[in-house]
Amino acid sequence: MRHISILVPHGEPILSSVVGPVMVFNWVNSVLAAQGHPPAYAVDLVGVAPETGLYEGVFAIRPSKRLHELERTDLVLIPAFNGDLVELVRMNEDAIAWVRAMRSAGAEVGSLCTGAFLLAATGLMTGQRCTTHWLVSDLFRTTFPDVDLRVERIVTDENGIYSSGGATSFFNLVLHLVEKFNGRDMALQAAKTFEIDIDRSSQGVFLVFQGMKDHRDAEVLKAQRIMEARHEEALNMEAIASDLALSPRNFSRRFKEATGLTPLEYLQRVRVEVAKKNLERNTPVNDAMYASGYSDHKAFRQVFKRLTSMSPTAYRARYGRPVRRQELVQ
Repeated sequence: MRHISILVPHGEPILSSVVGPVMVFNWVNSVLAAQGHPPAYAVDLVGVAPETGLYEGVFAIRPSKRLHELERTDLVLIPAFNGDLVELVRMNEDAIAWVRAMRSAGAEVGSLCTGAFLLAATGLMTGQRCTTHWLVSDLFRTTFPDVDLRVERIVTDENGIYSSGGATSFFNLVLHLVEKFNGRDMALQAAKTFEIDIDRSSQGVFLVFQGMKDHRDAEVLKAQRIMEARHEEALNMEAIASDLALSPRNFSRRFKEATGLTPLEYLQRVRVEVAKKNLERNTPVNDAMYASGYSDHKAFRQVFKRLTSMSPTAYRARYGRPVRRQELVQ
């Protein structure tokens, strides 16, 4: 039987990311019991305190074990959190040390949504791929520049270290674990029971590109503003570098250091965000393409699908503003 520890550190965990995994793992146990099999999981909430209050005292979590009561476990899951995530790291040195100790003793470790901040603070993800909620991606890159953030991913699995994307994406990681430990059939049954899209692999379709401007490089910031203001033009990165009195190589290096993206990658994200907003207003795909700065249909479709996991046509069909009846009459 695999022992799972859901960490409850100082701070305010998001309740659904604590309750959700417990529900799914207990459901697996109930299915196995109905089939005459022993349980697959023993789940404990492991806390730094005997009780953690949530949502101004409306809810409370009472962990079944404290950190010092566990010397080893098979899997540690760190839930998502509200509030100041950098401060969350500062106030949880004991929990971070405990996670490191569990990993040294052989445990696998995973983070759910913004729980990635605590996992990254352990140093266990240095040089490895990770994901988190796209809303905090800029802060995460600034705080943990040595972690390879892949914010478009729903789930990452790196040698027994896991992470999930934003909000309810934690269910996708839990299903990933169920499939890994109990097989595809059990994971599919769980997906149907809890009505989760098991094969969703990207949160790019939900990502709202925010510009990554929380840095102190004035020249890079000017370049970002040029790209955003003139995205529909055929921009030349060497010309932008020259306007900023930088060599192309130095410009590219500084841009990547400041934003985590190359200048071309940044421009592509700006243009795709413009296209998405147009498609959400039911703008025809061709018009949305031209408005975003693309003139080549193939290139536009390739970049759009790579960043959102959907074609422009599929995106417009799913997220376009519904046409009202009176509009049809007109």
